[in-house]
Amino acid sequence: MESSSLQALLDEHAELEDQLADPSVHADQSRARKLGRRYAELSPVVKAIGELESARSDLVAARELAGEDAAFAAEAEELAQQIPALESRLTELLLPRDPYDSADVVMEVKSGEGGEESALFAGDLLRMYLRYAERLGWKAEVLDAVESDLGGYKDATVSIKSRTADVDGVWARLKYEGGVHRVQRVPATESQGRIHTSAAGILIYPEPEEVEVEVDPNDLRIDVFRSSGPGGQSVNTTDSAVRITHLPTGIVVSCQNEKSQIQNRARALQVLHARLHAIAEEEAAAKAADTRRSQIRTVDRSERVRTYNFPENRISDHRVNYKAYNLDQVLNGELDGVLDALRDADREERLAEQTIG
Repeated sequence: MESSSLQALLDEHAELEDQLADPSVHADQSRARKLGRRYAELSPVVKAIGELESARSDLVAARELAGEDAAFAAEAEELAQQIPALESRLTELLLPRDPYDSADVVMEVKSGEGGEESALFAGDLLRMYLRYAERLGWKAEVLDAVESDLGGYKDATVSIKSRTADVDGVWARLKYEGGVHRVQRVPATESQGRIHTSAAGILIYPEPEEVEVEVDPNDLRIDVFRSSGPGGQSVNTTDSAVRITHLPTGIVVSCQNEKSQIQNRARALQVLHARLHAIAEEEAAAKAADTRRSQIRTVDRSERVRTYNFPENRISDHRVNYKAYNLDQVLNGELDGVLDALRDADREERLAEQTIG
């Protein structure tokens, strides 16, 4: 990047620092959060620029003094070896960021082919993500769920939120999870001990703080009904659950876990807005020449992304050729290994694109 562009980032960082020191800015919490996140995003860049400039300056000085003292020649050699690593680090930090990395998410878990076994596997996936959220201190809330007769889930919608305003939030970690997840194991319903293959689908999308999608109230059909538990058993004596159908797209959102019909309606509308926003983003990305494939994957349920093999205790992610034999730990919420592999592969791809460009 040209020095003028780097200087512009340094100036922006300094300006943000001044703004955040102004008490009046914090009267608007939404604005303060945006400024804080941008400041946190730029801070590592500013630090890397400073370290690189300092190393280059020290190298020039060491080379000038090397003729008088051999110790400076050794220092110059050491600095010369450090600079490429510092340059690479700065290049990586300057890669375009996903604008929703700090966002919270809404996740849908859906059973697929395989009947009750698929629903049981969907339940395993839901518990896996809930345990991962718990490990990271996130707040996870099941907004709506349709249970199967054997205790699995035909469909579940969960909101996952970070408790802090981090630059890398829930979306940054979970955005690669969308797609078809396949399981290979002996089903609980199998009497002959044969291994079956079934699947469940994950749809995940960011829940931006400010959703810009406009929804015409005339495009909505809103139904109310009683909350239900396993097997359709009513668990509420009032019609407090809400189902909203967006007629132009056919999207259906249900929410029954809030205490009142008004709360369920508000939450369902929030989820609908987020889903429509995700669709708009996907359509815009599909039209862009520089669309990153990883972004599209997050909203494509048709792509088989991962296999969970119980007999071998193996988890395989087919996008990055990741394989590990700790499936029991993964299902208990220890997802960092596979998530790190996906993040690293995405970063390497973007670095390669930057180099080619």
